[in-house]
Amino acid sequence: MGRFLLRRAGQALVVAWGAITVVFLVVRVVPGDPATLILGPDAGPAQLASVRADFGLDEPLWRQYIAHMGEILRGDFGDSWRLGGGAMGAVLDRFPATLTLAALALVITLAVGYPLGMLCARRPGKILDLLVSTGSLVGQAVPSFWLGIVLILLFARQLNWLPSTAGGGPEAVILPSVTLALPFVGWLARLVRNGALEESGKDYVRTARAKGTGEGAVMYVHVARNIALPVVTVLGLLMGNFIANAVIIEVVFSWPGIGSLMVDAITNRDYAVVEAAIVTITVSYIALNLLVDVLCVALDPRLTPENA
Repeated sequence: MGRFLLRRAGQALVVAWGAITVVFLVVRVVPGDPATLILGPDAGPAQLASVRADFGLDEPLWRQYIAHMGEILRGDFGDSWRLGGGAMGAVLDRFPATLTLAALALVITLAVGYPLGMLCARRPGKILDLLVSTGSLVGQAVPSFWLGIVLILLFARQLNWLPSTAGGGPEAVILPSVTLALPFVGWLARLVRNGALEESGKDYVRTARAKGTGEGAVMYVHVARNIALPVVTVLGLLMGNFIANAVIIEVVFSWPGIGSLMVDAITNRDYAVVEAAIVTITVSYIALNLLVDVLCVALDPRLTPENA
């Protein structure tokens, strides 16, 4: 297990380095001058040159990159010129809001998608199975920002049941989390349904039925236990996707997470905050994948860390 964790840690460092490099290059080739944004359009050439020198923007790109990587190795992502403090500190302050949104979306996806999948497996080809299949395709095709706007218009504007922004109280998390979860509920249901149908034809299920075990016990005890491995794998990946996909949803619902912070930072060319946010999302995704690998080994003793 120790070698496995070390190998995963090495892979994580390579992925994190690649993400930092890509973000560093992208944010600097996008048109726009941070010095002009800081000082305003009326600033003179001398003032602009002074600000560029303070932030190291007057150096060649390769020098900026080397200096920046050295700072990151020391744990310093720089300061936000717009927020007036450490960039990573600003991101970590917003990260709990994003985690709350992603975790609730994961709970909704599991609580709705898993039972639906098991019900469809018990009645394949029936009306519920067809509805879930169609809903899964529609959910994957509908843009999340459009779905969020529709939910706001329906539940916040027309029915006035839920607030549309984060300032509306604790219940304000419901609409954005549902918007994140809905496209994946049908997808998870189809995964569970297909896995359950595949397991239903195996010898241990036929043996359980031959012993007189009820169909409910067969499906919800024997079969459910054996499809836990792919479900856990998918849930870990979904949590990472929810954290990454929250960028658009947070903007739509004015949710104070790292997604909305990153969009503001991109608009204002706040390089340090953009890079800190991307690194945080990347590290979170890597950590979740590592956790999924460890859980898979724990759930199925036949797996070893080398082939997990």
